[in-house]
Amino acid sequence: MTSTRRLFLQSSAAAAAAMIVPRHVLGGPKFVPPSEKVHVALVGAGGQGRTNVRALFQEPDAQVIAVADPIEAFSLEAFYYKGQGGRKPVRAEIEKRYAEKTPNFRCAEYEDFRVMLEKEKAIDAVLCATPDHLHAYVSVLSMRAGKHVYCEKPLVHNVWEARLVARVAKETGVATQMGNSGHSREGIRQTCEWIWDGVIGPVREVHAWVGANRWNKHLTGRPTDAPPVPPGVQWDLWIGPRQPRPYHPAYTPVTWRDFWDFGGGGLGDFGCHDLDAAFWALDLAEPKTIEARPAGNMNDEIAPHGEVCYYQFGPRGDKPAVRVTWYDGGLKPPCPDEMGPRPLPDRGVLFVGDKGMLLAEGAGGTPRLVPYEKTRDYKKPAPSIPRSKGHHRDWLDACKGGPPASANFAYGARLTELALLGIASLRAGKKLVWDAANMKAVGAPEVDAILRGSYRKGWELA
Repeated sequence: MTSTRRLFLQSSAAAAAAMIVPRHVLGGPKFVPPSEKVHVALVGAGGQGRTNVRALFQEPDAQVIAVADPIEAFSLEAFYYKGQGGRKPVRAEIEKRYAEKTPNFRCAEYEDFRVMLEKEKAIDAVLCATPDHLHAYVSVLSMRAGKHVYCEKPLVHNVWEARLVARVAKETGVATQMGNSGHSREGIRQTCEWIWDGVIGPVREVHAWVGANRWNKHLTGRPTDAPPVPPGVQWDLWIGPRQPRPYHPAYTPVTWRDFWDFGGGGLGDFGCHDLDAAFWALDLAEPKTIEARPAGNMNDEIAPHGEVCYYQFGPRGDKPAVRVTWYDGGLKPPCPDEMGPRPLPDRGVLFVGDKGMLLAEGAGGTPRLVPYEKTRDYKKPAPSIPRSKGHHRDWLDACKGGPPASANFAYGARLTELALLGIASLRAGKKLVWDAANMKAVGAPEVDAILRGSYRKGWELA
């Protein structure tokens, strides 16, 4: 398979020659002329959806014209987002913002994004910030409707969806971006360039960790009680492709990440952030084996409080075999003696090479050599990776015919697949030998159901 580095550089170089010109010159209606605003529809108006909308407010050529969410309004005060989520509060914020320059501006509001796509003909692009189990469904339908798509991380909910979404993105040719915003930071580019420069020699070991743990601390499985559905909640739409189950406040907002039907625990939440630097720098597309172990109780319904996952990769070109270890739930690797009195940060990525170590902050943050004093004397290489203008800015430029955003779905799907394989091993309770070409865990046919997921009638994807 083409290396991650070559895939990114080739796609960027090929597109860099394309100037931002009128859509008729580009040969189709899907690109937005540079003189026009990109009309964006938000699907999923929770905390992260609202965060993305606020980021788009900073881009003068983006305008959010429609919002879809099956829940009318809910409180986010118990979470780091604070304030209110849901389609009505987010719609009100959008209208207030744009009313500063367009007093009569109105944002359309829908329960069902499919109705929105049908009725709102002015939509150029869709930003998907739903729970994970709807990411593929929203993205595929939107791309096939000719809309550019930005989808939050993880890009999809199972490995089959990762490959489907990448294929549909290629077939439709729309501009795409996954919402792992750290991928657009300066630090992740420096990390790649330093490692490619050979400052720590061939890398044979990587450790990535994040402190996140389960939201529902006391639940041991699916809730057994069935409180009434609150007013303004279209629960069947929220469930989407999953089999029906009673409403419960343990599922939403935010806390759906704990349940396998809707999220992927800590690895699903943060893998696309904190495995990204290693994935990009070391071409980590196809692990040979994956073995994940839970920390704390878990079962077929709910994720553990933490986990450790071991990925083993074979040689890749001139790169040697490497072992990557993931930790969450407060677990960390041992602190190297070379760190001296400094402890490891709460979140980070440690690369161990034949000639030394490099420690990068989490989510694409700043790299430093270990011990840190070595960084001062290191002659940094000249930049070789195109720099980002901003995670949303790069996507908007791609919507206008510019170069692909660097976390486009071709890249994002493969990175997401890596995290999902760790989840598959965790849920299966066994070490997986991975046959990437055939999308199979060798000798473990029971894992197929996890790799492919299941969809209720009327919500199937193909």
